[in-house]
Amino acid sequence: MCQPMTDDLLKNITLQQLEALICLVEERSFSRAAKRMLLTQPALTKNIRTVEDSLGVKVVNRSRAGVSLTPEGKILYDVAQRMVRLRKDASDKFQRLSVNNGGDIDMGASTIPATYILPRAISELRNLHPDIRVFLKTEDSEEVMNMVLDREVEIGCVGKEPLNRKLTVHPLWHDRLILVVPARHRWIKQKIVTLPELFQEPFVLREKGSATRDVFESSLKERSYSLSGLNIAGELGSSEAVKEAVIAGLGLSVLSAHAVRRELAQGLLFEISVASLHIERRFHLIHLKQFDLRPAHQIFVNFLKKHKMAHVDQG
Repeated sequence: MCQPMTDDLLKNITLQQLEALICLVEERSFSRAAKRMLLTQPALTKNIRTVEDSLGVKVVNRSRAGVSLTPEGKILYDVAQRMVRLRKDASDKFQRLSVNNGGDIDMGASTIPATYILPRAISELRNLHPDIRVFLKTEDSEEVMNMVLDREVEIGCVGKEPLNRKLTVHPLWHDRLILVVPARHRWIKQKIVTLPELFQEPFVLREKGSATRDVFESSLKERSYSLSGLNIAGELGSSEAVKEAVIAGLGLSVLSAHAVRRELAQGLLFEISVASLHIERRFHLIHLKQFDLRPAHQIFVNFLKKHKMAHVDQG
């Protein structure tokens, strides 16, 4: 007595057995189907019999006129065609991926690299590799690290060295944090001030989580000073906002040299040296250690490593 087909029984059927059924239907002969599959006729017959035994039903009718499908066989034949086609599609995609260096890259970056460095770098990469697209999200360094850890983005660029052991870290560009004042500020003529003098002036800070703020705070602590001692006039969420606040006269600030390069050249801001305070840092490219870099990602990482020498570390 035939037992009904169930999902559990279908799981026992192999792709080779489904291919045997397809070949048998298309060739309408066990001998021709076996030859096409490079099998002996008994081996092909065994594949079909195993399918029928697993399902508990006949899938083909055998007669002198050839073979034909039973109603159950027609159902299985349709399924077999779809499954074999899906396997071929997957194989084609793997093949294209292995020979194609293109692709999309999801990236997160902290404010300074995302605003002042990466746009130019991505544009130059695009000229060399038009089949690579970079989708960039901007957050503070802490949030970018969390995005990489949570797999919201594939690659990150941050302004402080991550300590999480789940991350692979590639050191990239150097950066210098400088004290900037607005035009007509009285310090412009003296060009250098002391930390006690700095702590008397209104000061505009970046928000918590910003690498610029963290690096500045660490440098002050090394000299036995604290952010809480500053005459804080406000905290703002981006370097652009801080720049505008300084230009408007809200207070002074310490910002990346990359962020104020244009304003310094235009005379909207002026750099003032602070005695005994020289702040440098590096930007770092990060990704999960378990993330398998595809060709497009590897090209991007290698390009950024070379790009630092071409444009960023000069001056």
